[in-house]
Amino acid sequence: MQAFDYKTPTTVADAKAAAAGGAKLLAGGQSLLAAMKLGLQAPETLASLAGVEGMRGISVSGNVVKIGAMTTHAEVAASADVKRAIPALADLAGHIGDRQVRNRGTIGGSLANNDPAACYPAAVLGLGATIHTDSRTIAADDFFKGLYETALAEDELITAVSFPVPEKAGWQKFKQPASRFSIVGVFVSKGSQGVRVAVTGAGAGVFRAKALEAKLSGSWSAAALQGASVSAEGLNSDLHGSAEYRAALIPVLAARAVG
Repeated sequence: MQAFDYKTPTTVADAKAAAAGGAKLLAGGQSLLAAMKLGLQAPETLASLAGVEGMRGISVSGNVVKIGAMTTHAEVAASADVKRAIPALADLAGHIGDRQVRNRGTIGGSLANNDPAACYPAAVLGLGATIHTDSRTIAADDFFKGLYETALAEDELITAVSFPVPEKAGWQKFKQPASRFSIVGVFVSKGSQGVRVAVTGAGAGVFRAKALEAKLSGSWSAAALQGASVSAEGLNSDLHGSAEYRAALIPVLAARAVG
């Protein structure tokens, strides 16, 4: 891996200044460092967000769970507050990657990277969460734009994510056994925003399965999804599964998440 300078900002303003000066921001590093090892990224300077004040921690206020961007997957999975308010979110966080990944990877880093098979985007979109940045708030429906693409501006920094507490929610992932990424993952919820079904791993990015949402709006039950289908058009085909295979998995996993 190539040589680079390393900065340790302690405030959001310092982190943004480092980025403006050409530094690549480092959250958990689970994607960036791997890309650097492969020669796909070659930043001259890294600025770690680990010491930035106010970007870590979990709080519950009313019916909202707010998670700081630098909170690790392991911390979310172990949080009694998250387990009580949104058990499906804690379950999702507890099955991301392996122990090393869960103890280094962060929710903010995952969302900013927006890997098409990552788990957190499904929870954020499936729960209708709000992404907080240093300058604004972004609704989940407006945040994810496509393959590794988000609504974040060049100099914009995720600081936290707010999740509305749903009446019901569930998560199911059919994982690739080596990487533990989702071949298909489905997050379902029923709450103040109605029924939401978010799918990861199947396409170029996370998306909502509106046809399944309509069926579950009529009856929140696995039985409501019997015979349901999702179009394979535009879905991924690779060595792990065809587009048709992924399309067939989506309603099956949605039914398991509900049931």
